[in-house]
Amino acid sequence: MLAVEDAAAIAERFGLGDGAALGPRPAARGELGQVWRLTTTTGAWAVKEPFEPQVEDQAELMAAYHEAVVAAGVPAPAIVRTTDGAILADVGTQVRVYPWVEMHGTDTGIDAARVGELVAAIHQVRMSTDEAVDPWYAEPVGAARWDQLVARLTAHGAPHAAALGELRDELVALERLVSPPSMLQVCHRDLWADNLRATPAGDLCVIDWENCGAADPSQEVALVLFEFARGDAGRARALYAAYVGAGGPGRVDGPCSFSMTIAQLHHIGARACELWPVVGSADDDRRRALDRIEEFVGEPLTHAVIDGLLAALGSR
Repeated sequence: MLAVEDAAAIAERFGLGDGAALGPRPAARGELGQVWRLTTTTGAWAVKEPFEPQVEDQAELMAAYHEAVVAAGVPAPAIVRTTDGAILADVGTQVRVYPWVEMHGTDTGIDAARVGELVAAIHQVRMSTDEAVDPWYAEPVGAARWDQLVARLTAHGAPHAAALGELRDELVALERLVSPPSMLQVCHRDLWADNLRATPAGDLCVIDWENCGAADPSQEVALVLFEFARGDAGRARALYAAYVGAGGPGRVDGPCSFSMTIAQLHHIGARACELWPVVGSADDDRRRALDRIEEFVGEPLTHAVIDGLLAALGSR
């Protein structure tokens, strides 16, 4: 894990100037890593520290798309490379760097039409791929595993074990909708409200491009509809109309358009259910796992939610 003493080494490797200082603790933490704020004489920087080491070659593949999107004018922080042109650097732990962007907190109520236009701009940066789609985005969790997770949480007296049990049949039924993508290109694949935010200047910004890869833009815009317009027909219509009007190539034309949303949400929920019983009672991971479970069972994707979104779009 990074320490404040690593600030100078990071600044030197990435050519960020003098007077380097890291914040006393991470500014943000996600499932796969954490972010520190670094200040130097040249400005403020986001230092991302992954929990699992990454490979430079794979980072370069993802960076090619990220840099193409930024070059096309999509509002996203540019990649900062090391002084010898690499993306990743080892300063005792592995890091990568971006310019620091001030953003508001997670907000699914940001202007729906602007969200649709932004996603359309991302999808118009067409980069083909022969990469296999990661199962996280394309495969169901499965009835047997859901049964195991319900039993596991119940045995450990976990909060929300009963709620997960009540939701089990709906989860399994939803997974029957999961279908292979039909129009593959490189996509962001993580356009949740955590990563698509408003800034104090009134702009939108998309962060966390490290997991971009093969996906179907139709399935990704369906995910965005769920995240930013569930339960609100007017927002759903505004977002989708703006997306189509701005040249977005994806089309939400039936329940199977939500395949990636189902797969990804279910894997996120299942992972949280696996983590909760095995992390220490005082561990931040336990709190995060519990928060994930609470969100998963408290605001679930269901057939009714999908039907409501499709009805709003006139796709049923």
